[in-house]
Amino acid sequence: MSPRLRKFLGMIAILAFLAAYSVTVVLVGDMVPKHWAAQALYYGVFGTAWGVPLFPLIRWMNREG
Repeated sequence: MSPRLRKFLGMIAILAFLAAYSVTVVLVGDMVPKHWAAQALYYGVFGTAWGVPLFPLIRWMNREG
């Protein structure tokens, strides 16, 4: 597979993942207690954790050959 096609497919996968991830986080976030500390902790953790599942995909996209 050419690097150009791999990056294009990776970009589509990243956009699809982020759309699904953000919808899921918001829907589950409605179940978090309405206390400011609970919501700050929830959105703080899940607002930064979105990148971890994408590491293997980004590594695959930037692979040589």
